Amino acid sequence: MIQTPSQTHRQSVVERSGPWPFISRKRILRADGKIDELQSRHVRKGLHHRHHQVRPDLNQWIGAIFALGAALFAAASGLSLMPQIAQHLALNDADINALFFAGSIPFTTAAYLQLVQAANAPVWEHPATGKKKLNWFGWRPRDIGWLSCVLQFAGTLLFNINTFDGMRTDLTWVEIDLLVWVPNLTGSLLFLSSGYLAFVEVCHRHLAWLPGSLNWWITLLNLGGCVAFMIAAIYSFTLPGGEVVTDTNIAIAFTLAGALGFLSGSLLMLTE
Repeated sequence: MIQTPSQTHRQSVVERSGPWPFISRKRILRADGKIDELQSRHVRKGLHHRHHQVRPDLNQWIGAIFALGAALFAAASGLSLMPQIAQHLALNDADINALFFAGSIPFTTAAYLQLVQAANAPVWEHPATGKKKLNWFGWRPRDIGWLSCVLQFAGTLLFNINTFDGMRTDLTWVEIDLLVWVPNLTGSLLFLSSGYLAFVEVCHRHLAWLPGSLNWWITLLNLGGCVAFMIAAIYSFTLPGGEVVTDTNIAIAFTLAGALGFLSGSLLMLTE
């Protein structure tokens, strides 16, 4: 999507583009005659600065915490698929379910830090300006990056509920569906929406092939993880009598695939 040029604070916006109805990239003609290309993800994460950062910044902390959560999910999924190893480690189903819950905590922590980062990002076409007062949540529904972050954060809260209730052993099949499956399915839908928005924010359109872009690989791997989580949630529905729709291992295998996708994307974020 291209819009006509407009004048803003001595700068001429010569091009706006992005996946409709969002703007994710702008080319600005500065007063000195030079043209800057600004991308919403870069401005939101402070990646438009080209100076060397000596200390790990917030992006690296977010990536590391996401990686921790994904690693715990992957470990719990792997142990569920290989009960022999779990038995060798003296771990039962309750321990594995607790590991899933433990993994949901870093997911929520990192997602909230990412949301705070998006809420306090400068008005992205003017990265030199911004609010001084810390905003703990924000309200930027027209900002594709903020919208992606808030959807992901909401999804992680539902995963907290889902994995916490998953540790209970006294639930009927109806309670399992209401307290475990419904939050899982809803959280997975929010994750999928968030992952898609993050992906198209980098593509600047609804689909693009950009294998030379690190940002593209990060969001693609995360989107793949979201798709796998969605499939796992669908296969986790419990029927009357306590049986699931299909083989439990299918849902666990897709959970493992999703966790590995998130883990890979999170590790790449450390170098972004």
